[in-house]
Amino acid sequence: MRAVLHVCTTCRGTDAVPDAEGPRPGATLLAALSDAAPEGVEIRAVECLSACSQGCSVALSGKGKWSYVYGRLMPEDAAEILSGARAYAATADGIVPWRERPAIFRKQSLARIPPQE
Repeated sequence: MRAVLHVCTTCRGTDAVPDAEGPRPGATLLAALSDAAPEGVEIRAVECLSACSQGCSVALSGKGKWSYVYGRLMPEDAAEILSGARAYAATADGIVPWRERPAIFRKQSLARIPPQE
């Protein structure tokens, strides 16, 4: 795979009640993304991305690529997240030109991490 989209399944979202019943918003986001993985993107569930105060979060990574963490996401953002993951997978270095990124990736980036050497 050229890219991995990590989806935090323990995220409570920004509007969640701490002890609410039912699936957490992060798990709901994973379900919304899982059936539509773009070519070249593997979707992986993770239990925590340590962005708890930022609502639902995802991370994009790939061998030799810059990695990104995005937050304040909702299950209804699935189409934009998949679009961004598709664009990320198509790059050699993980850097998608600013204007080609979905709006949520331009506005809701929490971290950019250099590639491992």
